[in-house]
Amino acid sequence: MPDYLLHFDRHLFHFINHELGNPLFDLVMPYLRNAKFWIPLYLFIIVFCLWRFRKQGILIIILLALAAGFADFTSASIIKPLVKRERPCRDPVVSKTAIVRVSCGTGYSFPSTHATDHFAVAFFLILLFHKRWHWIWFWCILWAGTISFAQVYVGVHFPIDVICGAIYGILVGWMFYSLFWKLHIRWVKRGLISEENESDYK
Repeated sequence: MPDYLLHFDRHLFHFINHELGNPLFDLVMPYLRNAKFWIPLYLFIIVFCLWRFRKQGILIIILLALAAGFADFTSASIIKPLVKRERPCRDPVVSKTAIVRVSCGTGYSFPSTHATDHFAVAFFLILLFHKRWHWIWFWCILWAGTISFAQVYVGVHFPIDVICGAIYGILVGWMFYSLFWKLHIRWVKRGLISEENESDYK
């Protein structure tokens, strides 16, 4: 990484990790980055898709799960070991002053797998439903962005880690959205599903 970009990244991390510190964020941010906290939301998405779209909903859920799984695996098991960037809480320079509000965690820092996973899910949902529900993009980006911000705030990722993770997650979400439509067309041609409710996401 170029020196100017590295310095910018560290300064931005310090601003978020230190200057934005407050009791409310200290309480809330560790929860927001915890996957278990969002289980009710995941269950709602599953139930809503099955209720609203029936068989199409099964395909949506499968592709959504595959998008998250692919983003998670490639980010954590392929990209991170190749880049080998240390987390702020273990960085030789930053760790001396970083405020670490949760366990430092294992593995490397770049990219943020939290950002990759959640932006993959968010962008898949945006592409699928934005024509029907125009407001969904705002809430999906806010959701994934808040989780990504929390990763920097608690001290386990640099800003560039989450920015690049988000960009990669968006690409994964777009890729699996495209795959969804290819499979959807095949399922319709084979009579496995009907085109009922298709107008909701076409």
